Amino acid sequence: MKLEVEVISKEIIRPSSPTPHQLCHYQLCSLDQLAPPVYNHLVLFYKNKSDIQIDNIKNVLDHLRLSVSKALTYFYPLAGRIKDNLFIDCNDEGIPFKEAHVKCRLADILQSPVPKELNKLFPFALDSAAELPMGIQFNTFDCGGIGIGLCISHKIGDALSYFTFLNTWADIGRGDDQKIVLPEFVSTKLFPPRILSLPEPVVDTNKKNIETKRFVFSASKIEEIRAKYAESGSLENQKRRSSRIEALSAFIWSRFIASTKERSSPDGFYTIVHTVNLRTRFELPLSDQSFGNIYHVAITVPSMDSEKDCDNLVSQMRDSIRKIDKVFVEKLQVGEDLFDSTNEGDENFNKGEKIPFVFTSLCKFPLYEADFGWGKPIWISSATLSSKNLVVFMDTASGDGIEAWINLTEEDMAAFGIDDELLASFNN
Repeated sequence: MKLEVEVISKEIIRPSSPTPHQLCHYQLCSLDQLAPPVYNHLVLFYKNKSDIQIDNIKNVLDHLRLSVSKALTYFYPLAGRIKDNLFIDCNDEGIPFKEAHVKCRLADILQSPVPKELNKLFPFALDSAAELPMGIQFNTFDCGGIGIGLCISHKIGDALSYFTFLNTWADIGRGDDQKIVLPEFVSTKLFPPRILSLPEPVVDTNKKNIETKRFVFSASKIEEIRAKYAESGSLENQKRRSSRIEALSAFIWSRFIASTKERSSPDGFYTIVHTVNLRTRFELPLSDQSFGNIYHVAITVPSMDSEKDCDNLVSQMRDSIRKIDKVFVEKLQVGEDLFDSTNEGDENFNKGEKIPFVFTSLCKFPLYEADFGWGKPIWISSATLSSKNLVVFMDTASGDGIEAWINLTEEDMAAFGIDDELLASFNN
């Protein structure tokens, strides 16, 4: 359904306490510098609960304003301005905060979400991260339900950093001082900044003719897909069962290739890209609260000869991810450019145009924990992105299934979205 959203007010929220002078210059780390200029983003939907008077919007808004102001004191770079892809001027200029009303019921969105329409619930375009590190849009619905659209620039932090802020903000709002976990700004020390010429982004940003569809895989369907790759894959796959993300990545890739092979470029080849959290790959693992872009990418170059080549794709992807180990991290820390090193020696890597197909997963992240005092969200959504060939995995609200938000060109989506094997394997 088409959403009619009316912006009621706009303001700037600043930290409740000024940032100390010695902290006013926040240096971006080398991985921050390489991150794409887009916003990590989610909309958190909360049902109206009359017993806690959530329908009193003024009180709710005042509550959120105060709690985000307090949170920004701890996350002071988010209230500054990004300068020249080098540093953040932590000047306490504050974050944009919009109040908006959506002229429909929350149930209407939950019943039939349209990814492109959900973009209207954010404070600004998701692919235009420049100076502003963060923004919030507070959306109310006719039924009294709420949708909080939170954007944090990828130039300052990865998905885990996003959740560190979100859940700390919620803990402050709920008054749970015992649970508050503060960020650890260690990324610049771990990955010293470099003035460099950025490589082409891993995600192919093409704002025109991108369509996003949300596919929901139930727990039983995921198990069927995992079993399929265990039976048809390599001996290693049969011994070590594929993870849910490995199996779904291989399945979605196989259906994409099967449905679009007639239009594949003869002069190009695909790479499969998975984002990898580096915190667990240090000699001494970092805490989840380590703030910044502490991730890298694992690149797999699959064969395109036939659909059957997908059978061993799980082990190929696993080998690529395995290369992101403590030795890899140590080399990355001393400044080695490892963007192509995961493919060193691959004879196909220098042939023709390289077309990335990116998988990123928020599964097992603290996705549904943000309780501001009126309960946890009933659903959390993404939206339409301007990058083609991008898949974002998210846990379902029940926790046992997986939502796949898939961004393709309109032409590719038209073929992919009607693939018989795909349609037999997901639930809308």
